[in-house]
Amino acid sequence: MSSALSLGYLGRKGKPTKRMPAGIILAAIALLAFSAAAVVFGQATGIGLVKQQAGQPVAVRDVTITRGAGDTVVVTDAATGQTVAVYPPKAGGFVRGSLRAFERMRQVAAVPADAAYRIIQWNTGRVSLSDTATGERIYLEAFGRDQATAFAALLDPKGGPRP
Repeated sequence: MSSALSLGYLGRKGKPTKRMPAGIILAAIALLAFSAAAVVFGQATGIGLVKQQAGQPVAVRDVTITRGAGDTVVVTDAATGQTVAVYPPKAGGFVRGSLRAFERMRQVAAVPADAAYRIIQWNTGRVSLSDTATGERIYLEAFGRDQATAFAALLDPKGGPRP
């Protein structure tokens, strides 16, 4: 069995410690300086920036989404009180999932559960769902075209699916 001295753990006194090479430190500082300069240049001139604008709203509807008897999901127009859509227990999967996510956000933010949601269709073709109580907004195309279409159908004056 080797002793601690032969393994090199003891007896290091007086030996110089290994330092990081100066070239690596200078390269890291140069990279940070270049990155900061590129950000300042981009912000000042607009060159190299990618901006995604939502556009102008072409259709807006405030709705309340609640759970009814038998685990049905009821979508009601917030302004008129008219039922827009009713989803039975096995239908409206994305609307149900969105409702659960927003309910959780409202619970964490301690805001009223009965506040309206805002569905907006933009002139770019995008559809967004906003929570008027928490200020959260999600663009539904991120979840796929079919999911965005499910909410866009609620903007139709005739409403979405009915039982």
